[in-house]
Amino acid sequence: MHVTAQILTGAVAALHAYFLVLEMFLWERPPGRRLHGQDPETASKTAVLAANQGLYNGFLAAGLVWSLITGDLGVQVFFLVCVIVAGVYGAATANKRILVVQAGPAALALAAALLAA
Repeated sequence: MHVTAQILTGAVAALHAYFLVLEMFLWERPPGRRLHGQDPETASKTAVLAANQGLYNGFLAAGLVWSLITGDLGVQVFFLVCVIVAGVYGAATANKRILVVQAGPAALALAAALLAA
């Protein structure tokens, strides 16, 4: 179960690194605009906000990678819970899809990590 937890946590970290790239660097390009179905004008107006959001996703990815490098279960649990909270909040306030895309994988990783402990 430990290996499964590490793989799932790594996948969540990779997903958030991908979000960082989409939101910080590709927001005004077709891949970034497709993320939220935005036209070029709206993407241009919201690019600074998206970049800030991407930076936070990068911090989540960094924390998860840190937990994998150090093997610290407490750090792993903390950052997975942060991802879940962000996903639940995003689903409640922005788009229901975020619950499945962000909170779901983190919840699976958290469950695996706790079962492996």
